[in-house]
Amino acid sequence: MNKFIVITGGTKGIGRALVLCFAENGFDIITCSRKLADLEVLKEEVEKLYGNKVYIKAADLSKKDDVHSFSEFVLKTTPKVDVLVNNTGVFLPGSIQDEPEGNLEMMMNTNLYSAYHLTRGLLPAILPNKKGHIFSMSSIAGITAYSSGGSYSITKYAMQGFTKCLREELKEEGIRVTAVLPGATYTASWEGVDLPHERFMKAEDVAESVWSAYSLSDRTVVEEIVLRPQLGDI
Repeated sequence: MNKFIVITGGTKGIGRALVLCFAENGFDIITCSRKLADLEVLKEEVEKLYGNKVYIKAADLSKKDDVHSFSEFVLKTTPKVDVLVNNTGVFLPGSIQDEPEGNLEMMMNTNLYSAYHLTRGLLPAILPNKKGHIFSMSSIAGITAYSSGGSYSITKYAMQGFTKCLREELKEEGIRVTAVLPGATYTASWEGVDLPHERFMKAEDVAESVWSAYSLSDRTVVEEIVLRPQLGDI
């Protein structure tokens, strides 16, 4: 029986790279995104390439009800979750003093609260195993303040606090917890930017770093993975 990984936001960018990486390594996948059509394309592609099962559900994780609905979907699909990657996120640049009203609330709901509520909902499928791995997809913006970071940076600093607390709570339960902090990675968030692709990291490199951290023995945990473009932050 294959292991199960839950990856939120699995149709694009780092999420998609994670789906492909773990499927290639024998995992069955449970994932979500807002657009069902994109999920159906991903499911067909992965199952054709690797033969693994891919379970999909359309959900907007900025909405608490959709988070709960997705959590229930996961628990109906499998009683055991081996890996959880809280990957869903949204990036809107701006400064605290003049960004649009509501930016903080919207990004907090998407970037932090979705991870908080989904993790709480899925722990009953993780804790009894006395092993497993939870990854929080944070950002360099969670450890480095910059002038146009605004509410995005606030939410990622909060994600760091969430992940550190979770690590302390779960280490005696055998559950590993890792924060992933990528710098500029070429995803949809950067489309249209007048910079060469080579200036950005590859989403596949982020996925491989997650796989590498997971692949270590249960005696070791990588608490933080910090990745930056070779030429530095953008």
